[in-house]
Amino acid sequence: MPKTICLALTGASGMPYGLRLLECLLAAGCRVQLLYSQAAQIVAQQEMAFDLPSRPAEARAALLARYPAVDPEKLAVYGREEWFAPVASGSNPPDAMVVCPCTMGTLAAIAQGLADKLIERAADVVLKEGRKLVLVPRETPFSAIHLDNMLRLARAGAVILPPSPGFYHHPQSVADLVDFVVARILDQIGVPHTLMTRWGA
Repeated sequence: MPKTICLALTGASGMPYGLRLLECLLAAGCRVQLLYSQAAQIVAQQEMAFDLPSRPAEARAALLARYPAVDPEKLAVYGREEWFAPVASGSNPPDAMVVCPCTMGTLAAIAQGLADKLIERAADVVLKEGRKLVLVPRETPFSAIHLDNMLRLARAGAVILPPSPGFYHHPQSVADLVDFVVARILDQIGVPHTLMTRWGA
């Protein structure tokens, strides 16, 4: 069975990582449950000149137009307070969840067990059900508060994966650097890819 992945986009810088990850997940045949914050809409416009509409149905249409080769049945988009979405309940959790990019505010809310928005509730469900949660925090430098929250989440079973690209593969473009990080995320959630040559191969 194809994996079901919940992908959340929040308002940190790094939207190229999130949208490239979405593209790769759909290309791999995964079922993607997409969540996004209001701030993510602003970042998508600023960093990628991409209009991410507020209405989930319109956002889904815009994303399918951006990635026309994918199976439209594989993408579901949910609103910020759509509490009947599958990801809101432990009775129907995804196989894994990725928050990419992840703001420090979202990370803090998840670390404290808050669930006022669907993104935080979905992360809470994934943690309590023992599924893989990957957080991609795009911030620098980290404060002691940030680090404490990350440690708390790591101890709870989350993977903290800062988007820190390597250079040993001799990247030739920004896209190569993005793919390096996306490859690491895909590895964590067990989705095959050919984004880069593996070390020693």
